[in-house]
Amino acid sequence: MKTGLVQTLTSTFEAHAQQTEGGIEYWLARDLQHLLGYAEWRNFNNTAISKAKTACEVSGHPAADHFAGVNKMVDLGSGSQREIEDIMLTRYACYLIAQNGDPRKQEIAFAQTYFAIQTRRAEIIEQRLLEAERVSARKKLSATEKELSGVIFEQTGGNQDFAIIRSKGDQALFGKSTRAMKAQWKVPDRRPLADFAPTIILKAKDFAAEITVFNAREHGMASESAISNEHITNNQAVRNTLLERGIRPEHLPAAEDVKKVERRIVSEEKKSIKNPDALEPGE
Repeated sequence: MKTGLVQTLTSTFEAHAQQTEGGIEYWLARDLQHLLGYAEWRNFNNTAISKAKTACEVSGHPAADHFAGVNKMVDLGSGSQREIEDIMLTRYACYLIAQNGDPRKQEIAFAQTYFAIQTRRAEIIEQRLLEAERVSARKKLSATEKELSGVIFEQTGGNQDFAIIRSKGDQALFGKSTRAMKAQWKVPDRRPLADFAPTIILKAKDFAAEITVFNAREHGMASESAISNEHITNNQAVRNTLLERGIRPEHLPAAEDVKKVERRIVSEEKKSIKNPDALEPGE
């Protein structure tokens, strides 16, 4: 396929055919019809779109979430208008239509590659956002635990009890000791358990610790036992909430070392500054 045609199709797909409503991108099927080289709507609708809807359902995604029927008015040569059917498509729907289109058409061949790449780019971006969220949650937990350590020092005269209190909180949250969870998640001896915890556990631990900090100050708790009991109660409450939602903390798998994730994010940010189009990890 000639470079000029590729550039034209790319520009048309993104700059002209793509639309947004409420911050959500979409394409109209009748616009896509012509971009993919189909002269007749009936043929396009009964073949490529029909097969794409089936593929969507088979993949476990409700077709209605990606193919939304709409009506629009079109101008007629006489100066009047008439209403015709159209379909609002997500990027995933466009990808499925391209995969189920006539491979003999140059436009289809282009679209199959184009939407596959764009879908992959979206997946990479989503993964990066999830990783950034986990790194942020880990930093937030560290800050809250530092605050808790400060409260213990201020109100008990020393912070040597912080590790004991945190361990008791882990026992209440996981139903297992910190040592047992570190063995289960294969955490190196000198590394904190939280560095290998999934995001939801980081946020659960942070929430429990935040409550402990608040109540320890509010009620002037001046002993290790008082603050420990408070921390145990808060972690048990968080655990109960997770269990009610079908999440058993001790059954969750370990996450990737958060330090490694953080280094990768920093490395990729540096690379993206040099090459904004490089989205693949490790590029």
